[in-house]
Amino acid sequence: MTSIRHRLGALVYDVPRFALTAHHGRWIRMRNRNEHIESNGRGVRCDWQFTSDLHIAKVYPSAGTRMMRVALEDWPIGRTETPPSASNTPDVSFVIGHRGMARLPHLLECLRSIAASEAASIECVVIEQSPESEIRARLPSWVRYEHTPVAPDYPYNRAWTLNAGVQLARGRVVVLHDNDMLVPQRYAAELLARVADGARFLDLKRFTFYLSENDPRRVTIVQNLRGASIAATRDAYWEIGGFDEEFVGWGGEDNDFWDRAEAAGGVDDFGYLPFVHLFHAPQPEKLEGRAAPAVKRYHEQLAEVPAVERIRRLREQRAKRR
Repeated sequence: MTSIRHRLGALVYDVPRFALTAHHGRWIRMRNRNEHIESNGRGVRCDWQFTSDLHIAKVYPSAGTRMMRVALEDWPIGRTETPPSASNTPDVSFVIGHRGMARLPHLLECLRSIAASEAASIECVVIEQSPESEIRARLPSWVRYEHTPVAPDYPYNRAWTLNAGVQLARGRVVVLHDNDMLVPQRYAAELLARVADGARFLDLKRFTFYLSENDPRRVTIVQNLRGASIAATRDAYWEIGGFDEEFVGWGGEDNDFWDRAEAAGGVDDFGYLPFVHLFHAPQPEKLEGRAAPAVKRYHEQLAEVPAVERIRRLREQRAKRR
């Protein structure tokens, strides 16, 4: 009965909206029935506070695959081993943290999609945080690599890897990117265009299409994904203190970073680009949700501290380390 009720509800509330929006140039306006969006003429911003899945793709998987097909026809994702031209002075630096051999295939696919970037000079910096260096010999020659050794029992600290990568980055725009996300070919070019418009912090993701493990016909479509791939001018990144390295383990660091970005100003989070997330089993801490230690730190401690005060603290800490 629950399934029938969901199907009937989707037929009444979601299918008509899907029929209007599941077309070239219009798919970015699809939303759930209880959400509202605003547009700046190019992208849209959903006013829903949290990450949410598109309900229609859960009830009718064919709708999800159609939405993904249309989005990727508008904004293709390419795949190549090497960028068309290498530069010592790139416009955009992709910074990726990594740990473990299990995610190496995901990382290599991610790098192939970044290498297919069009209309922008790019580089990629991979920071491997692990007890021993494991992946260096497996990376393409165009990728810059650094190893940050840690004790075997030290949890993954994504914030640390991103700060280390931005320190090495040569581009004036840095992309804080996950190792399991495929990007549109024009992603870097669109970031540069929005920076030329005056943006300093950018989140251009509209929908992220999460692939399933065994069924290519079934995708989860996620919006309001704060993190996974966000960007900033390099100067603005350090102006707000970079990432807070006290976020140890999964979660929280992207929310904190974006709070501080909004306080500093120059944010463009009107999304209009599609991304594809490669399947992998969820990290154990992710299953804990808000009970995960790093997530609790954000919601129960930092969220009560004004963002400008968090910026001041991080800038002071960074100055002391110099």
